[in-house]
Amino acid sequence: MARAYSSANIRSARFKTVDFDGAWLASIGMPVLRGTWLIYGGSGSGKTSFCLQLAKYLSQFGRVLYNSLEQGLSPTMQAAWIAGGMDEAGRRVKLLDRESYDELFERLAKRQSPEIVIIDSINYLRGLRLCDYQLLSQRYRKKLFIIVAHEKGGEPKGALAQAIRYDADVKIRVEGYRAMVTSRYATGEIGGDDYIIWDEGANAYWGTTATDPTQRDRRKQRKEIEINES
Repeated sequence: MARAYSSANIRSARFKTVDFDGAWLASIGMPVLRGTWLIYGGSGSGKTSFCLQLAKYLSQFGRVLYNSLEQGLSPTMQAAWIAGGMDEAGRRVKLLDRESYDELFERLAKRQSPEIVIIDSINYLRGLRLCDYQLLSQRYRKKLFIIVAHEKGGEPKGALAQAIRYDADVKIRVEGYRAMVTSRYATGEIGGDDYIIWDEGANAYWGTTATDPTQRDRRKQRKEIEINES
């Protein structure tokens, strides 16, 4: 039976947050690197570029495993990897070539396995059920799982991705090289801003790379949505 926490236990609890800075602090806040984040968007929106930028940044705080189910070790992934300057992360970011759920589960059971796992994308893990995802996230609850999903009608595609959205601490929708963030780590001062993935691409799509003047209103709306979903 799980432990029940008293009010004193809750008030005295301490959590290890990481010191994000710059655009990452402005968009995500100061997170705890455990649990689940969800990234979703349409084809050609900039998801892969964003995931690689995020993986590179997170490698400062832990080792990152990038399971590329959609592209695998391919010419397109190689080009994106080089363009993203992933060499700068050294051996702290490693790529898996379309590793299955069972293989990934076994890999994470090993000692000294990476602390951060990116699964790109969940739509390519055929036959995966919600209970499989729940087992993975609960068994390795001290790790951070970043789940990438396709998009349909502005929403994560598929019942599994939809279910994961409600579980995720950070939800990021990517469109036109702009990552629009809803984060449980956002406060009134930090977190919730959009993150520009590629200035030129975002400018061509949106007509600007500047912070939207309604950004604060959108942040408030996202926070209200987050509260309602919890």
